[in-house]
Amino acid sequence: METKLLDIFVAVVRGGSFASAARHLEQDPSLISRSIATLEREVGARLFQRTTRRLSLTEAGANFLARIEPVIAELNAAQEDIRRSTLQPKGKLCISASVSFGEICLMPHIPRFLAMYPDIELEFKFTDRSVDFVLERVDLAIRLGPAVEVDVICSKLMKTRYRVCASPNYIAQYGHPSKPEDMARCKVVCFDLPVFKNCWFFKNQQNEVIEIPLRPNITISSALSLRRAALLGLGPTLLADWLIQEQIEQGELIDLFPEYEVAATTFDTAAWLIYPSRSFLPRKTRVAIDFLRDTFHRSI
Repeated sequence: METKLLDIFVAVVRGGSFASAARHLEQDPSLISRSIATLEREVGARLFQRTTRRLSLTEAGANFLARIEPVIAELNAAQEDIRRSTLQPKGKLCISASVSFGEICLMPHIPRFLAMYPDIELEFKFTDRSVDFVLERVDLAIRLGPAVEVDVICSKLMKTRYRVCASPNYIAQYGHPSKPEDMARCKVVCFDLPVFKNCWFFKNQQNEVIEIPLRPNITISSALSLRRAALLGLGPTLLADWLIQEQIEQGELIDLFPEYEVAATTFDTAAWLIYPSRSFLPRKTRVAIDFLRDTFHRSI
């Protein structure tokens, strides 16, 4: 049963005539009459008693009205809530990011976001796996690689650069590698993914790429623990600049090859902003996307 028929039925009851309902709904009176006839066929009962001078509800019509009015009120309230949610940023917003990006890059900006949008309730899913937007009810995600799904919007949020770094203690004990080829003889610390622990790629200023096979001494499934391992002198590792910039500036870690671009997969390295669809995007999601883009405004 179409809700439009119910709206017409209620309009006829409140207006007292087909003509009054037609004026209220800005419809042709003949359409109102046909709609009521259709509704009566669907419910299997006459809803109005018609005479040449007046229109009144039958007993079935009165009972029907009593049952559907609360339903229509709920539908109208639901529609109004949805309308307001697209205008006012409020409600629960679920954001997914990697553990390291969430802790290092995202969390410092959350107090400012909540001060701007106090009616938004935040839920974070910090994990190094790719979340399922539908099953886990995620509104938007920040990933360190482009989306593999075909039904999402994916755009660069922040360009990153990966660096091979080691602690001063490691360099004092084993020496500073003079060229990328030296890494093939080092016991490196790698991220626990096949594409990360098999080889690293070095690109020089002439855009020449060197592929270096690795002999990892330690593999770890956490970027934060990789950084900790490097700080402890356990070996060189490959990490994003935003994860080690502070440690490099303070001399706790040393960039072994600052003149090279380094990658484990692709040189097009970035943090990517991913969300399900542009269609009917809730206001809370839109303001979060705009906030993140304004905050992470590095060159893309």
